[in-house]
Amino acid sequence: MQGSQRVIDTLNALLAVELTAIDQYFVQSRMLENWGYMKLYERIGHESEDERGHADRIVKRILFLDGRPDVAARAPLTIGTTPKEILENDLAIEIEVAKNLNEAIALCREEGDNGTREMLEELLTDTESDHILWFETQLRLIESVGLENYLSENF
Repeated sequence: MQGSQRVIDTLNALLAVELTAIDQYFVQSRMLENWGYMKLYERIGHESEDERGHADRIVKRILFLDGRPDVAARAPLTIGTTPKEILENDLAIEIEVAKNLNEAIALCREEGDNGTREMLEELLTDTESDHILWFETQLRLIESVGLENYLSENF
């Protein structure tokens, strides 16, 4: 099915951020593992896998629309140097993803591409109700119990 080039370009921009998140989460999860924070390592690794699923859905949609997925493009990585920085950086990328998804959903409405819009709405729900919520919760926990107490629970 020939899709709108504007939608395909927007999907490729979304794909670049998803691929960036995969890379960022992968590296940071390994850093957390190296530091001995196994619960955080597992959760950030889970986030990387979730992003891989999002990227897969976007690639499939681009192909369905007769586009060419750009799997080489990436946004700059923001690798944290402490567990708290990692959580802050990952929250920032998820907030960016949510903003981009909302803009892409609006474009799909404008272009009359309801199939892509529905897929992006599902990704947005996952991003907001799982990813963003989890990162915000972790940062609130750090504020309320203190960094040392928080980290002592994440071995």
